[in-house]
Amino acid sequence: MRKYFGTDGIRRIANTELTPELVYRVAKAGAYVLSKHTDHTPTILIGRDTRISGTLIESAMTAGFLSYGANVKILGVLPTPAVAYLTKKLKADASVVISASHNTYEFNGVKYFSNLGMKIPDSIEEEIEEVMDSGKLDEFTACNEKIGVSEICLDLADEYLYFFRKTFEETFEGFDKSNFTVAIDTANGATYQVAEKVFKMLGIQYHILNNTPDGVNINKGCGSTHLEGLQEFVKENHCDLGIAYDGDGDRCLAVDENGEVIDGDRIMAIISNAMKEKGTLKKDTLVATVMSNLGMKKYAEENQIQLIQTKVGDRYVLEEMLKEGYNLGGEQSGHIIFLDYNPTGDGILTSVMLIKAMFEKQKKASELAKIIKIYPQILINAKVSSEKKNDYDKDPEIKAKIEELEKEFSGNGRVLIRPSGTEPLVRVMIEGENQEYITTKAKELADFIEEKLK
Repeated sequence: MRKYFGTDGIRRIANTELTPELVYRVAKAGAYVLSKHTDHTPTILIGRDTRISGTLIESAMTAGFLSYGANVKILGVLPTPAVAYLTKKLKADASVVISASHNTYEFNGVKYFSNLGMKIPDSIEEEIEEVMDSGKLDEFTACNEKIGVSEICLDLADEYLYFFRKTFEETFEGFDKSNFTVAIDTANGATYQVAEKVFKMLGIQYHILNNTPDGVNINKGCGSTHLEGLQEFVKENHCDLGIAYDGDGDRCLAVDENGEVIDGDRIMAIISNAMKEKGTLKKDTLVATVMSNLGMKKYAEENQIQLIQTKVGDRYVLEEMLKEGYNLGGEQSGHIIFLDYNPTGDGILTSVMLIKAMFEKQKKASELAKIIKIYPQILINAKVSSEKKNDYDKDPEIKAKIEELEKEFSGNGRVLIRPSGTEPLVRVMIEGENQEYITTKAKELADFIEEKLK
C-alpha cells in the first residue's frame, strides 16, 4: 500500500501534514524518477490553485526541483487541464499541479503529470515513494553549474486560451448567441480568470460568480460541490445554463434553466449522443467508472452506445481510453476527458462542449437532459480507522450484509462499497428506485461498517 500518494496525488492539510520538508522530498524524488532517462537538463512546469498555502508549497516544490538540477517554469494560478495541456505543448519533461481540488482551503495537494500531459500511473508514484524513503535523496543533489534555475511564466496561460480560440471560435461564430446567457461559478479557484476570458473570446454572454479568491474562500459554499447558489442565480436571472467548476478546474457540473442539476453522467450522455450523431464518438463507446448511475447503462443500451466501466478515478478512465482508442470518458463527479483535445479532465472544455451540443440541437438544457433517466442514489461515508479502511471486503459479516442487500434488489438496484483514497472513510453507495428505502439501507450499512472497522 502506498504511503504518500492517494487516488489523486498527495493531499493533506498544508504545512502540518503536507509540510515544506515533505514537498521538497516529493519534488526531488519526482524529478529523478520522471527524468532519469533523459539526456538533457529536465524542465518541469508548476501550476497551482488559489489556496493561501499555494505559494508555500510552490516554493518548496521549486527548491526540490532546482536542487536536483531541473529547471522550473512557474505558471502561477492556472487550472489543472491548462497545466497538462502546456506540458505536452511545450514538450516539458513533467509538471506538477499544487491543488486539493474540491477540498476546503486548509488542504493542499501535489499531482504529477508526465511529459505527455497525463497523470502519472500508480507504478511511477510507487517508485517516487521508494526513492523518497530510500535514503538516496542526497545523491541526487546538483552542484555548481548543474543547479537548476526557475523563471516565472505567467504569460503561458495565453497558449491555453489560444487552444480554445483555434478549436471553437469559428464554430461559435456560426451560432446565434444573442438570446443565450450562461452563469459561471469558478469556485474562487483556478479558473477564476481564464474561464471568463474563454467565454468572452467565444462571444457567449455570461455572468461570472465566485471569482474573487482570497486564499481561504476556495470551494466555500460555491463551485461544483455547492450548487445551491448557482441554482438560485440561474432561476432568478433567467439564464439558459449554469456552469460550476471545482477548485482546480478539472471538473464541471451544470444547472439547467429551471435550476435542476445536470451531473457528470447527464453531461456525458448529452455529449456522447451529440458526438455519435455527428460520427465523432470513436467506436461508439463511452468510458465511465463503476460510480456512474444505473441509468447510464440503460441510456447506453437504448442508444446503441457501448459503455465501458472502470474502477473509480479519472486516471483509470484515461488508461482504458488510451488502451482501446476511445475518445470520450469521465466520472459522475464531472471529470470528463475529451481525448481528441486534452488527456485530462477539463472543466472549461466540458462546459464549452455542452453549450455546443445545445446550439447544434437547438434545445434547452432541460430537454437534452431527458435523454437519460437517473435512478435515486445515496452516498454515505462510514468513518473508520485509517488502518482498516481497505479491510471492508475481508470482513465476513460485512460481506454477508452486502450480499443480502444485493439479493433484495434483484437487478433493480446495486450496492457499491469503496475506501476513500485520501481520507479515513469507506464510501457506501446504493442505487434503487425508492429514495427513502435506499437511504435507510445505506445508513444501516454505513453504521455497521463503522462499528466493525472503528
